[in-house]
Amino acid sequence: MDIRDFIDDTARSIAFLSRVPVPQRHFAGHDGRLSRAVRAFPLAGVLVLLPPAALAAILSALHAPPLLLAFATLGLQVLLTGALHEDGLSDSADGIGGGRDRERALAIMKDSRVGSYGVVALILSFGLRATAIAALATALPPSGLGMALLAVAAASRTAMVWHWSLLPPARRDGVAASVGEPERGATVFALTSGILMATLLILPHGTMIALVLALAAAVIAVLAFNRMALRKIGGHTGDTIGATQQLAEMSVLFALALAL
Repeated sequence: MDIRDFIDDTARSIAFLSRVPVPQRHFAGHDGRLSRAVRAFPLAGVLVLLPPAALAAILSALHAPPLLLAFATLGLQVLLTGALHEDGLSDSADGIGGGRDRERALAIMKDSRVGSYGVVALILSFGLRATAIAALATALPPSGLGMALLAVAAASRTAMVWHWSLLPPARRDGVAASVGEPERGATVFALTSGILMATLLILPHGTMIALVLALAAAVIAVLAFNRMALRKIGGHTGDTIGATQQLAEMSVLFALALAL
């Protein structure tokens, strides 16, 4: 593996997954496709979440109220990601939940307006994640909390690649289709590196049972959502890829909060 190519892939992944500015030299001669770059999604997720994880650790060390810590952490996370994944969750909830058939579901997902399904999904997402982070803040030391949040970042971005690789495009003119399908080698690398990073970040302050439960929760969430998306819209879209990140993040945080 050429390290320079991997650095470029990491930079491109950060640009795709967040609003963090990336030097333009990493895009010189790039055709906009992410087929190979998805291998860097787990690492990109960790890098993007470094500031929120550090903020959580600092607030924990200062003995900030757990819920205040949790919402401050999520607030900074949303600022860095531009709420891209939350937008995918709300659009997917509206389309899959409210669409009578495939065509109507895809039309709803393309609509920028947010419906009742999307609102409920966002409330549940922020509520569950904030509560879980608050629980982890009381169960872990500051460094352990920060590392757990980075593990969640790696696992949830790995889930995105897995979902993307397992399903066909639901629409041929969508954002996901325009940036290409994940290469098999890139998918395997993302899955392997993502699980390894999550393991190395959780185990110093956690347990093997917590790690297994967290990974199992992510797998169940992805497979259940894949089945729903395939049945309702026939595959993946940019919105379902973002929704997968949110579902995996919620699932992993929930499992860790229960196990630690």
